[in-house]
Amino acid sequence: MGFISLKDWRARSAGLAQAASRAKALLRPALALSEADALSVNEIACTDPGCPDFETVVLVMRAGEPTRALRFRGPLDALDEAAARLLAQEEARLRGL
Repeated sequence: MGFISLKDWRARSAGLAQAASRAKALLRPALALSEADALSVNEIACTDPGCPDFETVVLVMRAGEPTRALRFRGPLDALDEAAARLLAQEEARLRGL
């Protein structure tokens, strides 16, 4: 693994922050979250066999409910409206709705 410059690291970090904001804007209405609810979106490297290079982990923290982890099998910037709907369906299933 090679070294990356501070400039490259900052550019990647800024790009991930923008992608996370865009993903949250798609997920919040799909999940019907209230102002009291929180959402965390993070891209992680996946080294397991059969796993994509990156996956996105979404933590849904509804007030008064346990936190639920959802996984999107792809990079953060690939999360679109269709993926947001599928994640919302998965979260509804986990909640027993």
